[in-house]
Amino acid sequence: MRPLEPHTDSALPTHHTDPALPTQTPQPLRTSSSHGSALCTLGVVVRFPSLPMSRVSVAGAPPAASVFGGAECGKKAGSSPSNGVAATSPWRVLSAEARWNRQSAFQPLCQSWSSTLRCRSCPIWSRATVREFSSVRPAGLGLGLGGTMLESFRVTGSSLVLPPKPKSKVKRRNLTPLPRPKQQPQLCRSFERGEDLSGKKLCILTAIKPVNLEKEKLRFFKSDYTYNPQFEYANPSLPGVLAKHSTASDRFLKQSINIMELTLQKYGSYEKFEQATGGSLLSKTRIWSHVRKYMVKEGCLGEIVVHLTEDLLSRASMTVVNGCPTLTINVSTAREHWLEGMLRHEIGTHYFRGINNLQQPWNSWIGRKKHELKPNNPTEEGLASIHSVLFRKDPFLWRAALLYYTVYQASKMSFCELFRDIGKFVKDPNTRWDYCVRAKRGWTDTSEPGCFSKDQVYLDGILQILRFRESIDFHLLTALGKVSYEDVDRLKELAVTENMRVPHFLHDHSRYMEHLEKIMEVNELTDAELKDLI
Repeated sequence: MRPLEPHTDSALPTHHTDPALPTQTPQPLRTSSSHGSALCTLGVVVRFPSLPMSRVSVAGAPPAASVFGGAECGKKAGSSPSNGVAATSPWRVLSAEARWNRQSAFQPLCQSWSSTLRCRSCPIWSRATVREFSSVRPAGLGLGLGGTMLESFRVTGSSLVLPPKPKSKVKRRNLTPLPRPKQQPQLCRSFERGEDLSGKKLCILTAIKPVNLEKEKLRFFKSDYTYNPQFEYANPSLPGVLAKHSTASDRFLKQSINIMELTLQKYGSYEKFEQATGGSLLSKTRIWSHVRKYMVKEGCLGEIVVHLTEDLLSRASMTVVNGCPTLTINVSTAREHWLEGMLRHEIGTHYFRGINNLQQPWNSWIGRKKHELKPNNPTEEGLASIHSVLFRKDPFLWRAALLYYTVYQASKMSFCELFRDIGKFVKDPNTRWDYCVRAKRGWTDTSEPGCFSKDQVYLDGILQILRFRESIDFHLLTALGKVSYEDVDRLKELAVTENMRVPHFLHDHSRYMEHLEKIMEVNELTDAELKDLI
């Protein structure tokens, strides 16, 4: 390292004199430690080029920190942004220089170190290595504000070694930790399973989810809705399992169309209905807040893992991951007035019935077979769908009706034909795409007529429950677990009813029944009509 002596070239002044600026000799640079009031004094030697210039800058430093000529060098570092280099602490100057070195393509030109800086009176080690800039640096790099190239910049100082920094005590903050999920018994999935060729159990809803969904959506939209998607599946289920869900029903087709027409008559379009009754979309922060409040209300805070995603065909789903109940919420459909209804659907219905089911003699497939239980659907999804709209101002059964109608039409149409057909109810192309994919999932070539009929269980279950609403014990229907409303009377003598968990909205039976009547009224459903159908 070269000795740190002042430059004595007579051709170059030790400081710049400009008629436009006051003459000032560089003073010792004083920097203030952030850990005390002591000031550390550093000797500064600045070498200026022979060409006249009004300002000098440190290469790579921001404009506010690069002005040196005419600065008040005796001020404290950091006391004012206008102090320039004189007001910039040594480590801040180094930071600017280090940033330039990382970004510059001409690092090989800057290889010589000038000195190492240490601030003796600061309690923090303050090492700054300042490069000496070469005069052959390309134009545009290391220029002052006047456009003249900076030839060199040196900082000298004491090389005394500082004592080690004393260890500071870390302040402990009292933060409220997020509750960990409580240990729950192993839950089984509430939906149907199939088996792949290896005999491994798999969830049918997972097996029929296309893996090339986004790619096919892009092709479909680019074709101006004329291309029939060709779906691919990572774990294709057995043909027999799909065949079980490939037959659509027209039993409630008339009711589904009537429900949608009533909605459009009042709101004009689905989009206006969605905005008027659903409200605005929620941010993730507000979703977390609503979910937490609902869990506190139901006394299940810390029992359920919650995931937020946009990669979900439905609005939400309650599944079991490694024995832990997991609620996945689609943030792209989470609206302020609909979110609690979704929580009543997923937590107040699916989760509580699943937890209660664990205590019952029929908590396994063997137990269900032994007690000759009917399938839990369409009761399960029908009850959950009722709870979704239970306290809405206008509890139209729009979604259940459109799903029912779309599945039936999918059994008769190709994907493109189905997309055009439901356009009379839904205008938004992305919403139509989602409904068509749900109806066509499980199929590879969607140019052929065919459907996945599971989505018809929502309206089917709703209408069956409304038909028998006066005779159903809804408290027991939840407490007995995953059972059909048809099995409640037969099973209540065999059931374990102690410590059963029931959602808060079932505690007031009269209020609950009043809202069921309102659903009947708004959707223009009559008891006579339902008795004829069921």
